[in-house]
Amino acid sequence: MRRGIAATALMASLALAATACGGDDSGSDNSGGPVTLTWWDTSNATNEAPTYQALVKEFEAANKNIKVKYVNVPFDQAQNKFDTAAGASGAPDVLRSEVGWTPAFAKKGYFLPLDGTEALSDQAKFKSNLIEQAKYDGKTYGVPFVTDTLALVYNKALFAKAGITEAPKTWDDLKKAAATVKTKTGVDGYWGSTQAYYAQTFLYGEGTDTVDVAAKKITVDSDAAKKAYGTWLSLFDGTGLHKADTTADAYAHIQDAFVNGKVAAIIQGPWEITNFYKGTAFKDKANLGIATVPAGSTGKAGAPTGGHNLSVYAGSDKAHQAAALKFVDFMTSAKSQSTIALKNSTLPTRDDAYTAEVKADPGIAGYGTVLAAAQPRPALPEYSSLWGPLDTELPKIAGGKETLDKGLSAAETAIAKLVPDFGK
Repeated sequence: MRRGIAATALMASLALAATACGGDDSGSDNSGGPVTLTWWDTSNATNEAPTYQALVKEFEAANKNIKVKYVNVPFDQAQNKFDTAAGASGAPDVLRSEVGWTPAFAKKGYFLPLDGTEALSDQAKFKSNLIEQAKYDGKTYGVPFVTDTLALVYNKALFAKAGITEAPKTWDDLKKAAATVKTKTGVDGYWGSTQAYYAQTFLYGEGTDTVDVAAKKITVDSDAAKKAYGTWLSLFDGTGLHKADTTADAYAHIQDAFVNGKVAAIIQGPWEITNFYKGTAFKDKANLGIATVPAGSTGKAGAPTGGHNLSVYAGSDKAHQAAALKFVDFMTSAKSQSTIALKNSTLPTRDDAYTAEVKADPGIAGYGTVLAAAQPRPALPEYSSLWGPLDTELPKIAGGKETLDKGLSAAETAIAKLVPDFGK
């Protein structure tokens, strides 16, 4: 899966780090000659990377003294690869960093503070909550590049055939809709994910999270969290509700079923918009319904804010850092972001990139309406890693191999090791 929130346990190849470093191998000298930057892009190599590669060529054409070595690194390997490379003083000059990685790498001193630099010259044009999410300890360590959140995406034709005229507003509404779709069309109405990132919406719907950062307390096994995960679990069993897929290929199975009209609704992010359109069910793009995720018992709906920043390696020399700042400024400009949105159907991070042409894409327009429910992540370096224990336990719970109480207790114990100064 492209989102791949928790990095895999694969360790980086030192050979890759050495060949993609921002130090001696980057082709710079002090004679005023061309500077060669290395950029690790973590986007989808098939659907997104070509757009970025074209922009790199455009940048090089406008900046004859800077060359950019483009390296596409698989998203689920990039966090560990960069951590290893930066620790060995051989990281790329620029990294497309998932928003959850930014505070962690900033804490380690791997990222350059960007406040007052060329890279953030247009800071006021970016969405303020995304700038805040790029901060750690009062300084900004990334320029928002693309943003995303989760939404309830649904097949309008299947909903209409079932007589459903609006998207479900609550999880109970979704259960009823799923049963109706099954009865009227023979197709399952909803297929949920067992991954922790997707289950986050249930926590927000109960007004809680995995941890309470302000109180320095682990809340994943609290009463509110148990209620949230209880609702999540109930959506794997019932008429029109697809049973949990706990296989390694679950993400692909769910996605394939949705884009080909074999399930009416799923929870998904805008990084899949281009793939939605490739499916048989969405040849007509207007058939794609996008709505805010259902609300929990609090009456409020919430989904995690995701996306990527462009960050500059603090270990590069001054010449490379200056060139990197110029490159980041170019790639995050309104013109570049509009181009990326039109080609990749991703959401820009600055208001002036939402041109009339960009907003004409029904996928972008639809996801734009749900951003109000996006919940920013706290500036806790370990925060994204907290989903790891849940990614281990939730499939066991959903697959019936472990009770909810036992699974959440185990997750709490594992999380406590990641944030040892937090209480229970």
